[in-house]
Amino acid sequence: MPTVTRTVPWSEGQWTNEPADVATDGDGLHVTARHGSDAWRITSYDFIHSTEHALLTAFAPESAIEVRFRLDLAEQFDQAGIFVQVDDETWIKAGVELSDGQESLGAVVTRGTSDWSLSPVPSWAGRWVTVRGSWSGNALTVRARVDDEPWQLVRVAPLDAVTPVMAGPFCCAPTRAGLTVHFTSWRITPPDAELHPSD
Repeated sequence: MPTVTRTVPWSEGQWTNEPADVATDGDGLHVTARHGSDAWRITSYDFIHSTEHALLTAFAPESAIEVRFRLDLAEQFDQAGIFVQVDDETWIKAGVELSDGQESLGAVVTRGTSDWSLSPVPSWAGRWVTVRGSWSGNALTVRARVDDEPWQLVRVAPLDAVTPVMAGPFCCAPTRAGLTVHFTSWRITPPDAELHPSD
């Protein structure tokens, strides 16, 4: 059955780890991250962190998840975006992270161990960012955009799960207390029609 576009109520999700504070109002969801929250497995740093604040609901094949938030990051490794979880050792987080003083668009793909890719987007600071993860076939295609500008391809990652997959908005604050992320939209939509735009 084709996926029907729907807005996901904030109340539908379950937290992987409870944030320091959560508030909802007419403008959306405001999430305050705990100091030290993060998601990472082993590579380069030799630690496992699974303290991210991800608000997850069921994510079906041949559908897409979209999350919109205001980009207001201030300290090293502040981050927000989407989180797609197969299990504790298999997951993808994608969005914007403050790394070495500048906002960067990227993803961490974890299959036992994590990898990491980033591309600076300093002009996105203070603006509205939408991150989209489209699950079609055996892959998750991640795209993002700022305001109503064109979508940018972030990552194509393997996603060929037979177990239930969960997905939703997330944020982390590995180095400080006080990060509050303002999410305004969480939607499930049909997947992208194709990987590359047609001419």
